[in-house]
Amino acid sequence: MDSVSNMLTQIRNAQAVGKTTVDLPFSNLKHEIAKILAKQGFVEKVEKKGKDVKKTLEIILKYENKKPFIAGLKRVSKPGQRIYIDYRKIKKVKSGYGIAIISTSKGLMTDKEARGQKIGGEVLCEIW
Repeated sequence: MDSVSNMLTQIRNAQAVGKTTVDLPFSNLKHEIAKILAKQGFVEKVEKKGKDVKKTLEIILKYENKKPFIAGLKRVSKPGQRIYIDYRKIKKVKSGYGIAIISTSKGLMTDKEARGQKIGGEVLCEIW
């Protein structure tokens, strides 16, 4: 199964029932995505827990007046169909209110950072 779409689905489901935290099996890709979400203010905090085989990723979700801070999550590039884009064709997500996470040759970054550094890559997901 696709670990990134699984991560997004677990975040979406946890927010739907009002949970404060999400625990996921650890991977470097999911950790980098979660760090970007925390840096952009979509989640409260990200913590790596455990050692060796039992490593987990704890994401503390953010709410505003009991409403989830993340309105929507969408997986763009899937294992069956990868979506690559040139930096000139990167569009703003929800008129600039959301972000796209792009995997570039210089690591994961937001759509704004990729446009600024003039780097294209694989569009992993969109969050708004």
